[in-house]
Amino acid sequence: MTASATVVRRELVVAAPIERAFAVFTERFGEIKPVEHNLLGAEKVETVFEPRVGGHIYDRAPDGTECRWARVLAFEPPSRLVFSWDIGPTWQLETDEANASEVEVTFVAEEPGRTRVVLEHRHIDRHGPGWEGLRDGVDAPDGWPLYLDRYAALLG
Repeated sequence: MTASATVVRRELVVAAPIERAFAVFTERFGEIKPVEHNLLGAEKVETVFEPRVGGHIYDRAPDGTECRWARVLAFEPPSRLVFSWDIGPTWQLETDEANASEVEVTFVAEEPGRTRVVLEHRHIDRHGPGWEGLRDGVDAPDGWPLYLDRYAALLG
């Protein structure tokens, strides 16, 4: 990891062309995000990534209840996406957009069939008191490293 105190940065190289790397991340995000990672208070049946600026990332329970925990801020296939992280230090929804951090994921073609994927979770201090715990949580083995491992597995 290379990061300042308020940034968590992870990267990996996947054996996939850039278009496929981007599509798998966005279209199969529900398979990347573990089922137990949700704020629904119920079982999660799916995670939806709406592929457009102004869209959301949300979890859905069997009864149709939704938990919108991110807003899509940039969507630039196949090279970049940015979404808000609307989950605060107490692992509850953050309703004040000024207190949300951002996650930027960039995709860079290194050669045919290989793509460097860089995930940067930044502005974590915007969450206010306790932000360090949030940073440590997303940087822990069951945070972004787990998501990226699951993502790489989907790409084979």
